Amino acid sequence: MKLPLFALAAAAVGLAFTAPHPTAKPAAGPGTVYDYTVKTIDGKDVKLSQYKGKKLLIVNTASKCGFTPQYKELEELSKQYANKVTVLGFPSNSFNQELASNSEVASFCEKNYGVTFPLFDTAPVKGDDAQPLYKFLADKAKNGAVSEAPTWNFCKYLVDEQGHVVKFYPSKVKPLSPELVADIEKK
Repeated sequence: MKLPLFALAAAAVGLAFTAPHPTAKPAAGPGTVYDYTVKTIDGKDVKLSQYKGKKLLIVNTASKCGFTPQYKELEELSKQYANKVTVLGFPSNSFNQELASNSEVASFCEKNYGVTFPLFDTAPVKGDDAQPLYKFLADKAKNGAVSEAPTWNFCKYLVDEQGHVVKFYPSKVKPLSPELVADIEKK
């Protein structure tokens, strides 16, 4: 059997060339938020895939922060653009400004801001112990678009109707800012 010269040279130095397996599939594209299940503030599991077909605004929140009044605008946004976007609040003590329990957070949000949009279990949103959803949101290799982790409370991620992360907004961008509303209204 005659081997091509490059194969002989490769064999001489111990290299091997292999073709991809004929049934090998190409690497999958970026994931979506629909791949995640999270716990509501009252402990129920929710698959984020239940929100398919609408944009999502995912926000890490806190009850004792200078940005806490954004809850009011988040609620207004939630009601005013209910046909286009669902606001999802993720309380976190990652910046040491959240109340001690989920029940306290829920009560605070309802009493002070009339929050009716979904709130989830208080969990870390940055660092090695960040909840899996937030690790995904902050990793461009996983989500295909954004590489920013929350730098403070009330950072926001806009997700399109197919569950793909579209954009990150820092805390200072208010929920009813022209920039955010324009992005929500985009087709």
